[in-house]
Order: sequence, then C-alpha cells, then structure tokens
Amino acid sequence: MSVAFRRESDEEHLEPKFERPIAPGPNLVTPRGLALIGAKVEELEAAVASAAPLDRDAVLRELRYWHTRQTTAEVVPTPPAGVIGIGSRVTYHLAGADRTVEIVGGDEADPAEGRIGFQAPLARALIGAEVGERVDFAGKAEAVEIIGVA
Repeated sequence: MSVAFRRESDEEHLEPKFERPIAPGPNLVTPRGLALIGAKVEELEAAVASAAPLDRDAVLRELRYWHTRQTTAEVVPTPPAGVIGIGSRVTYHLAGADRTVEIVGGDEADPAEGRIGFQAPLARALIGAEVGERVDFAGKAEAVEIIGVA
C-alpha cells in the first residue's frame, strides 16, 4: 500500500507546543505584581497534580513561564513624591478628556482596569514627568498634561 494512504496517529499532526514568550528587558514589578506572580505560581503548582495527561504539558509550560517571571522579578522602589514612575497612579489630560492610569509591570498590566505596563508608549512618555508638566506623545508635542500623581 502506498504511504499516501496510510493512516497515522492524530498526535503526529498536532502543532508543536512552544514556550510562552518572555518580554525582552528587565522584569520590573510592583510589590502587588510580585504577590500576583507568587499566587499564580502556587495556583499552577496545585493544578499540576490534578491535570489530565493532555493538559499537564500546558500547565507545566505555564508554570515554567511564571517561575521564570518570579525568579527574574525586580521590585522597583517607590518613586519620589510627585514624580511619575512604576507604581504611580497618574491623572492626565489628553485629547480633551481626563483619564487615570496606574503604571505597573508587564504581567500586571490590564488596560481595562486602568493598569498599563511600563513598556507601553503612554507609560514611557509619562515616566519621569511631574504634575503640571506637558509631555510629548504619539508624535505630538506637549500632547499630555499631567494633572495628578499618587
């Protein structure tokens, strides 16, 4: 019989599973972010024992990612009062509206909750600024006015 008609197992046709990519650069986190990473590691360690054989590889892959993030985490010090840094809650005026965001580590970011990673373009524009300053953003000079920093 021709090789073309031979049925092979479904396992041979599955796409290979690659490791979850890790963002380049330092793994800067807030104290809250470090606690969230620790909680995720504990959750996944508990899930490994109860995972079905097919799911076990996926859980172990996630666990490797979070272990790496935990061991490389660098907790950033609190920025000086009034200066924007990682861990700051910033109120700013942009495009006719006032908005508030918190600048956090990459794994802690959740834009829907108002948390943006320090690598985000807006965060990079804001870091180092102080209340009353205007910063360039999205190719526009002085596009963002800083209203408050906490």
